[in-house]
Amino acid sequence: MTDTNIKPNLSSILPSVDINRIMEMIPHRYPMLMIDQVTEMVPDKSAIGIKNVSINEPQFQGHFPNHPIMPGVMLVESMAQTAAVLVVHTLGPEAEGKLVYFMSIDNARFRKPVIPGNTLYVNVEKLRSRELVWKFNGKVMVDKKIVAEADFTAMVVDRENE
Repeated sequence: MTDTNIKPNLSSILPSVDINRIMEMIPHRYPMLMIDQVTEMVPDKSAIGIKNVSINEPQFQGHFPNHPIMPGVMLVESMAQTAAVLVVHTLGPEAEGKLVYFMSIDNARFRKPVIPGNTLYVNVEKLRSRELVWKFNGKVMVDKKIVAEADFTAMVVDRENE
């Protein structure tokens, strides 16, 4: 009989990754940096990112005035960036600063609006990988409720000459 509720080895869960380390790992910067911290990471398996949503973010000037809602595409981007940190950590230092490009986004669902003051918990789980192509399932949660989810595939690529 097999246990279907196997928990990860706690020794494999890495300590929190702060914003400075995130910026070493992935090339995104304000205003397109969509995660503030990665609180848990099991290499080659899963990660949990955190995003504190603030009214001071530029998208709220136009989406929508007097009724600010975070665009769904930015929620998907937060999933991708959390996954990119996981990929870079899993692949090691030689992957730092590389780009992670979307190849596909499937089954995206937006369940509830995200507003300033919310804290996003961005859960990503690796479904599979082959060489530099990785497939993930992501869920964004606020107050333990899913507000967005998607399956997505991404490819790790070298940055072109700058």
